[in-house]
Amino acid sequence: MSESEYEIANHTSLDVSELAAALRGQNPLFRKWAEGYGVIKHQDVTQVRIYGLAETLIKAGKAKNLDEILNKLIAADRLTSAAMWIVVHMTYATRVDLEGRPLAANDFKHAPEGHTGGSLNVAPAYVGYFLANALTGETRSWVMGQGHTVAAIESVNLLLDNQTPQQKDRYSRNAAGLQNLVRDFYSYAIAPDGSPGVPLGSHANPNTAGATMEGGYLGFAEVEYVHMPLKGEKLVAILSDGAFEEQRGSEWSSRWWRPGDSGLVAPIMILNGRRIEERSEIEQQGGTEWLNDHLRINNFDPIDIDGTDPAAFAWSILISESKLEGRGALTLAGKRDYPIRLPYTVARTIKGYGFPGAGTNRAHGTPLLGNPRHDEAARKEFIEGAAALFVPPAELETSIAAFNVHAEQHRPKEGDHPIAARNVATPAFPETVWSEVGVDVSPMSAVDRFFVDLVKANPNLRPRVGNPDELGSNQMGLTLAHLKHRVNVPEEGVPESTEGAIITALNEEAVIGAALGNKGGLNLSVSYEAFAVKMLGALRQDIIFARHQKHLGKKPGWIGVPVIATSHAWENGKNEQSHQDPTLAEALLGEMSDTSRVLFPVDANTAVEAMRTIYRDHGTIGTLVVSKRPVPSLVSPELAVKLYETGAATFSGDLAKADVQLIALGSYQLVEAIKAGKRLEAKGIKVAVTIVVEPGRLREPRDHVEGKFVLSDAQLEALFPARLPRVVVTHTRPEPIIGVLRRIDGGPKHMRVLGYVNRGGTLDAAGLLFANYSTWAHITREAAKLIGKDAYKVLTEEEVRTIDGHGDPHLVMNAAF
Repeated sequence: MSESEYEIANHTSLDVSELAAALRGQNPLFRKWAEGYGVIKHQDVTQVRIYGLAETLIKAGKAKNLDEILNKLIAADRLTSAAMWIVVHMTYATRVDLEGRPLAANDFKHAPEGHTGGSLNVAPAYVGYFLANALTGETRSWVMGQGHTVAAIESVNLLLDNQTPQQKDRYSRNAAGLQNLVRDFYSYAIAPDGSPGVPLGSHANPNTAGATMEGGYLGFAEVEYVHMPLKGEKLVAILSDGAFEEQRGSEWSSRWWRPGDSGLVAPIMILNGRRIEERSEIEQQGGTEWLNDHLRINNFDPIDIDGTDPAAFAWSILISESKLEGRGALTLAGKRDYPIRLPYTVARTIKGYGFPGAGTNRAHGTPLLGNPRHDEAARKEFIEGAAALFVPPAELETSIAAFNVHAEQHRPKEGDHPIAARNVATPAFPETVWSEVGVDVSPMSAVDRFFVDLVKANPNLRPRVGNPDELGSNQMGLTLAHLKHRVNVPEEGVPESTEGAIITALNEEAVIGAALGNKGGLNLSVSYEAFAVKMLGALRQDIIFARHQKHLGKKPGWIGVPVIATSHAWENGKNEQSHQDPTLAEALLGEMSDTSRVLFPVDANTAVEAMRTIYRDHGTIGTLVVSKRPVPSLVSPELAVKLYETGAATFSGDLAKADVQLIALGSYQLVEAIKAGKRLEAKGIKVAVTIVVEPGRLREPRDHVEGKFVLSDAQLEALFPARLPRVVVTHTRPEPIIGVLRRIDGGPKHMRVLGYVNRGGTLDAAGLLFANYSTWAHITREAAKLIGKDAYKVLTEEEVRTIDGHGDPHLVMNAAF
């Protein structure tokens, strides 16, 4: 459909009303559909739009005649009503009656739960997505930001036999299957191993056919969707007006979409006007008109539809694709400039439309005034509300058959849409360029060179770099020169391009969406360590979903994503303590280590091997803490590879003969440990220095999946003999690492841990090490204590006075070895 045909629907209301009446009068089947079904109504403007769409589909050979299309539209109304009927039963009931007979008091739950209003609003949208697919014979991808409205998704999936094997065995359209569904919803069932006891959750999960994210963090689907579809793919994004005010960044989507490397996107906001306890900001500012003005300012093309009508959703999906595809073609032909105005559907409705309590604050959760099990008025309300949504079984089966035409159309089910079915091969790795041992090299520079070589070696993998900072400052100059910032109007002499692959905005949440959304490609994110913490929610959402998939035996097919935290705590002293924060690594060490891999490369060679490690893996987020300043290249290529096989390796010394073991996590920490080792050796104490690059490999496993990932007891004993006292010096705060290293911790008399203790300011790296009791001298004293030696046996009197806070810190900071 062309843009001019779309404009037919925007005449005066009188013109539209007259035209709709004429269309109803000339075709009985059109009139039957136009009359609606139950609470599903069709506005005159929707009728006119649908007629124009039908003509276009017939001309394009997508349908034989108008009746074929109308039968699908009629089916969509009944499917939507039936899905809404199931949604309200999922919240309130323990039983369904397939004939629609009223439920008795004891057929209701003791404690109803569910985000019922939002689910009722999403049901027409999700059916509209299926309708668009059935009309054009294509299986689009979908993503939904408001994961708490999963009841709508599960209801439609059940009706249309679009289920994962885990759900198909338990939930079906018969009485037993529907009873399982409604009873399982918010049942809090738990399996003997502590995992959820049923394949149905309060949010989307890997058992939800077609789901790719939980949607528990409102707003992250909004910053990812534009980066999701590869060229040739199509995506429908069902978004929330609540997320609009919760997470900024989605308003930049038109800055990122490109016809040359992006699939078509059809974003749809469910504008129901309410958040949890009050009206949304949009509603307070002026509703649809205010939102449309806001969208136009941000280079969107708002399309208003009736958010209660599945046909309106299908129409908006197809018109959005048509408009975007046409504009993209004109831009590629040089006839239009960037940015391309991105069609954006605004689906107007009220919270919980179609059921008692609609439009009220309580519609967010349980919309009835009371519990039908105990409250007769609430029970009467439920019975009447459910009756308005009921679809007789024979009519429902006819509607289902009209949609289940995948075999005839030679396309996959919606649960196997392209983004959900991602299975990307491990990238081809270029020959590694190793750094010479003994030379000071910026690890970030080595990462930069490796990444550019990797991108060049894999031209079939679309690259995305999420950048909230300065890539040049972070030593990623080659990447910047090769991939360039994506902009609408490039500035001459600056590494910018309309087709650039670097997504840059001073907003960590927005740019991480580029790396996480591009699951069909090759991704990287680089940020200051202190501010990468703002990415935590988005990262955790992906980690959780991928981990649940692995727990079910369904390993994700997307290539691992390195998230580099650089300009880190120990080298960012010039910017005060706000820039000295190892929280990200600490937090992500709390997630399951097989999926959230936290790596501490110590030099250029270990940084490159860390990148290779993450890109070799699938369904993994790798947090890499990497120094950007030149540090000594201390690790040979052979040792670098060995380090990532087990997460740790002996750097120097003989464990069998050592009196004490010094363990380093981090580049600056390794240098200090080596210095401490030299002093101790000079005093006759035998030392083994061990590097730990992946502490998660050493931890106590928390379930069977992590148990396969961590080292065995024998491997651990070989690296960390139980007899040896040890001093750990870590990039992070000591306490989180003590927990992770519990298996090698013999208590304070056997193991001491030094690290960041929240002391900082405008200090250089040496000053920060001193302020946080992590210099070679502090390590040396702790080692002496563990083996029962007096500090004065290994340090001079002045050195002891200095680390006690009574001397000149530079005596220790500038000591030569």
